[in-house]
Amino acid sequence: MPANSDFDTLDLDAVWRAAARIAPYAARTPVLRSRSLEAEIGAELHFKCENFQRIGAFKFRGACNAVFALSDSEAARGVATHSSGNHAAALALAAQLRGIPAHVVMPENTVRVKIDSVRRLGASIVFCAPSNRARVETLASVIAQTGAVEIHPFAHPEVIAGQGTATLELIREVGQLDALVAPISGGGLMAGSAIAGRGLCPRIDLFGAEPEGADDAARSFASGQLQQNAAVDTISDGLRADLGAPNFALLRARGTRILTVSDAETLAAMRLVYERLKIVIEPSCATPLAAIRKYPEHFRDRRVGVILSGGNVDFDTLRL
Repeated sequence: MPANSDFDTLDLDAVWRAAARIAPYAARTPVLRSRSLEAEIGAELHFKCENFQRIGAFKFRGACNAVFALSDSEAARGVATHSSGNHAAALALAAQLRGIPAHVVMPENTVRVKIDSVRRLGASIVFCAPSNRARVETLASVIAQTGAVEIHPFAHPEVIAGQGTATLELIREVGQLDALVAPISGGGLMAGSAIAGRGLCPRIDLFGAEPEGADDAARSFASGQLQQNAAVDTISDGLRADLGAPNFALLRARGTRILTVSDAETLAAMRLVYERLKIVIEPSCATPLAAIRKYPEHFRDRRVGVILSGGNVDFDTLRL
């Protein structure tokens, strides 16, 4: 795990450096709008469609930046991580592009589409029990056996900087925004978005959208101290990790607010995105629109950026 001082240096310049580093590899994803959704909410909504990113999710940005930031001697050891899917596939692809091994710890309940994606990209997979403790302990064992460099899915400065490039692209394309909404779990995307958003739009309001069944971020911000989930119950499989301590500090310092939504509200938003924008997104990705619909008072008459984080859907697990 990187030292705390590494996170203290995260700023807009770090995001710019990440953008230059990943430019040869990452897709510049489209920004979509829907007149009918904007009329319903009463706000101007700019959807940054990271479901069109390589491996189908924003996670490639952070993994790619972290892998290509490694020295040659570090890269030669290979890389390792734990992930419920999208970061695993992202790291596998980034490692493949650099020509180095990747080792991934995945919970046993990971959705099939994400396991298959990681396997196709050639990473070694080790399964573990579906708990944060099991993930950490199994990863430590893998690193001890392989000597690989850990690329944490969200508590890693180069990962955070890479995730911020989605917001960087969004604001450069559409101009100044009044508010920005992204999913929050471990907090890497939200932290990177906050750094880029505040760096380019100093007065922007920042919102993290979180499932009610995995609401540790909401409880952490309410109490002022980092909380953990004793149990997780949400269809948003990509939002089951606890908020990372470095990201909690970064987000609190920037006045981020957390909005929670139910699974029913998330699925309704997922369906709306399909009906109005004509694209497929995964449940985790639908939480921002669900939050905007549930709490319209924060967004009415404003220009709002929305990070649609990914589109890796296992339809067998959903009831749409």
